Amino acid sequence: MEKILRYNIILTPEPEGGFTVVVPSLPGCVTYGKNLSEARKMAEDAIKTYIASLKKHNEPIPDSEGDLVSTLEIASKPELIKMN
Repeated sequence: MEKILRYNIILTPEPEGGFTVVVPSLPGCVTYGKNLSEARKMAEDAIKTYIASLKKHNEPIPDSEGDLVSTLEIASKPELIKMN
């Protein structure tokens, strides 16, 4: 029986258009798509390629199972932001 692996992805809109996709559970797994549909397809391909490499090197295959995803909102006051 094949196990279903689940991965959280972060899609960030780019100023020039399209979306950069990051897979937090797979360090360095980053891709890009011209639109949301393409970005998701590219992410799937990147994840499959990453997993194939892990298998080839007999490394454990992490996934996002059990991860908790949340957003924090931080109020920014100009006097509290220090710029170097």
